[in-house]
Amino acid sequence: MSKQNSPNFPIIRLPVAETEPLPFVYRVKLNHPYSAPINDIPGHIIGLLEKSKRLNTLPEGGSVAVTCGSRGIKSKPEIVRTAINWLKGRGLKPFIVPGMGSHGGSTADGQMQLLKELGFSEDTMGCPVKATMDVVELGKTSHNIPVYFDQNASEADGVLVINRVKQHTSFPREIESGIVKMIAIGLGKAKGARLIHRLGPKGYSDVLPECARVAIDKSNIAYGIGIVENSHHEATFIEGAEPEDFHSVDSQLLIKAKELLPKLPFGQIDVLIVQELGKNISGSGMDPAISGRAEIRGKPNPDRPFVNKLVVLGVTPESHGNGLGIGAADFTTKRVVDGLDLYAMYLNGTTATSVEKVGIPPVLADDSQAIRAAVASSWRLDGENARLCIIKSTLHLDEILLSPSLVDDLGDYGSVISEKMNIEFDDLGNLVTKL
Repeated sequence: MSKQNSPNFPIIRLPVAETEPLPFVYRVKLNHPYSAPINDIPGHIIGLLEKSKRLNTLPEGGSVAVTCGSRGIKSKPEIVRTAINWLKGRGLKPFIVPGMGSHGGSTADGQMQLLKELGFSEDTMGCPVKATMDVVELGKTSHNIPVYFDQNASEADGVLVINRVKQHTSFPREIESGIVKMIAIGLGKAKGARLIHRLGPKGYSDVLPECARVAIDKSNIAYGIGIVENSHHEATFIEGAEPEDFHSVDSQLLIKAKELLPKLPFGQIDVLIVQELGKNISGSGMDPAISGRAEIRGKPNPDRPFVNKLVVLGVTPESHGNGLGIGAADFTTKRVVDGLDLYAMYLNGTTATSVEKVGIPPVLADDSQAIRAAVASSWRLDGENARLCIIKSTLHLDEILLSPSLVDDLGDYGSVISEKMNIEFDDLGNLVTKL
């Protein structure tokens, strides 16, 4: 990240945030829907690949592009490594391509770096990684929209598409994030991603699935693997699919993924404190189903939870300063904002047409100021009784911190695993009581 793209905000302290009382908190373990993980992932993947009609008919020495995206999917390095070894064992020549649209600053080097940080490199995977932002045009949709495809992948003898299937952060529909999206947006690179995103909801609901169909018909896509994770981020369902079945398999796996979604079991939260957001956590930095903040013009926020005030205290290192999603917050800190890469944020926000997500909320001197200001403006006369929740991120919800008023509403959704604690800060105002 270039520091020339980072702001330098003034140190602002509000008198109201100096003395605002805060509630106690308890550490709580949440009970999420659970499905047992797959114990033998390599064996499972090999079994799926053995069924592939097209991969098994590729000539010896043929090249196969294997897709990897920008999300931190716990099991994916093992899945990809197993697939690569299987392909090599068949006398094929696999290589990895980034399937991540415009992420990584919309540069090949940036996408290579993202993959490396996620565990995908020539050293770890045993095959080359080829990154480019160049695309070929495969054809057009019925709406005359060009369909773009990663040039390196287009030159391979086959393409193996691997991706997690999950709920999209913005647009509910039959097919959301999964194999189909990886083809249309991931392999469409920045050029394809821009076309689909700029159409808003119509792009996702209508154009994205058709773009994928055109790509399947006009390219060398050979097989797909869809992954569903449980609440512990373990692979619990992994399905293989022939290209003609991608849409139906995506749809079926999405139903399972939604059944396993973790959530905050509250209708209303006065103050939600998010320790970090990031592109490796969610495409929107924070999952709106957890934060309650979709922040899409013309679209309502989720009904639950209603979050009165939201505080963001950090951006993951893996995001390299791309704090897209911070626009959904009500308060943040100078430390967070001074570490942002505004170019990366603005590029991502413009590409995704989500410019509202890169707006900068009120920036206060430190964590203490931001949290106390949020409590002071949360419609509670007494801050000590505020319904306050602290989470590490919207992806990490096994354990959270809750004020007594929220603990009272837990019911069977969780259990207290600590004594009550004061919310404490160090001498620099940084939050100490955290996950």
